[in-house]
Amino acid sequence: MVPADEGGGLMRVDLLTDPLDGLDEALDAVDAFDRVLVAGLLRPGPEQADGLAALVDAVAGTPLATRVAEAADKAAAGAAGEDHFVALAAARTALMGSAHDALTARVADATGRPPAEPTPPGSVGAVEEEPAAHVLAAARAWLCDLARAGWRGIDHDLVGGAAPVVSALLPDPALRRQATLLDGFAAELAASCPGTALERVPVRRWADLWTRALLLTLPGATRPAAVSTATGRLLPLGIDLQEHATAVQAQVHAVFEPADGTAPRLVRAAVSAPKPDTVVGAGLWQLLRPRMSLLAAAGEGRSVELDAMPLTAGGDLLWDDGRARTGEPADPFATARVILSTATDPVTAPLDRHPSRIAVPVLLEGYAAERTDDGPTVLTVAGHRLAVDTDRIPDAGPLTPEAVAASGACLGLLRWDAGEFVLQPLAVETTVRKKTTAVHAGAWAGGTTDKAGVRAEKAATDAVAVLRERAGKLLRT
Repeated sequence: MVPADEGGGLMRVDLLTDPLDGLDEALDAVDAFDRVLVAGLLRPGPEQADGLAALVDAVAGTPLATRVAEAADKAAAGAAGEDHFVALAAARTALMGSAHDALTARVADATGRPPAEPTPPGSVGAVEEEPAAHVLAAARAWLCDLARAGWRGIDHDLVGGAAPVVSALLPDPALRRQATLLDGFAAELAASCPGTALERVPVRRWADLWTRALLLTLPGATRPAAVSTATGRLLPLGIDLQEHATAVQAQVHAVFEPADGTAPRLVRAAVSAPKPDTVVGAGLWQLLRPRMSLLAAAGEGRSVELDAMPLTAGGDLLWDDGRARTGEPADPFATARVILSTATDPVTAPLDRHPSRIAVPVLLEGYAAERTDDGPTVLTVAGHRLAVDTDRIPDAGPLTPEAVAASGACLGLLRWDAGEFVLQPLAVETTVRKKTTAVHAGAWAGGTTDKAGVRAEKAATDAVAVLRERAGKLLRT
């Protein structure tokens, strides 16, 4: 909720709880197809035929209708080829895209922010010859074999077929995206083998990974996004830290004010790095900090002056430290109160249109927070409840669920998860000894004097030093 007298407007939290026409039906069709992939399509039965029919019905009347109907008939007969699996994956992606569009439209209504202008057709050059087409074909063949076997039919021999494909993709930087996705997907499947012994199958997740991986093997799927240049002032809002056992990424959400005086825009900048599983907590910043000066600026609450920084149509800054200069102090809450409501949202790339990709910066004020020991933290705004996803708060910063529950203002990312909108906190304002204090999840990005943060950084330094020493010995032998 942004005070109107400070240049903002009220965020309509009530709109986030209202039902969306057609959303449940689209997701039901996706769920029906996802269940098909559990048992697989090697020897399909009546249940698989019903799931395929639900997908066909959902895209009837669209340009995909004829191809999807043909693909479903072939799949139900156990005779589907690569083109048929691609058509089914495209139909599922279209349904998820429609759900994404409906949800983002509702978010736009709730925030009142102006819509982004889509990139005109033809702003990107023609697709060049696809690199390593034979390797991508091998990846596509492996993914089709997975669909035939189904998640219940996976074993180590089948999953191991991804290893040579990943090895062939990794050396080419243009194919690193596909390689990383396939590698991570295969690792998850390998950890779950054999499929017949699984107590619970992550149906939606594996179907998401399978669909995206399959479509990314097609010619032109990784076509470069339209890129312009950004010159002006960048005002960080917060840092979203995402950690995996072997990798970490920090994504900075910010408002960009162009030097030419045009409307401000919401943008992102991300940096990632591989990590050993012994580096956790505040130690993660040591892996990321040397790669991106923006992290220090965001952690210290300062603006950044950009000079012709590459910017994609989707709102992602292709960060280059040589084109950035740290500027004046800039309080994220002041930025949110004064500018956020007028900043345009970025355009989402076609293959990125998925409800899980929704992460919209918002500011909430004037709420009542409640937190129970065995339940979620909930913010009540004008009588309407909004759940807080405290599980997304990283250990690598001073922000805690307790701080959120005691806060009076919250700057965060609006997401959609498990059928409802939730808020991921990036920072909160609390009152300590009658003084308003801001607590940021990314406050330690540029370094910290906090005792807990210092201890974690020291432990990470020791762990990295040991690992480097061991790696050096291995390389010398």
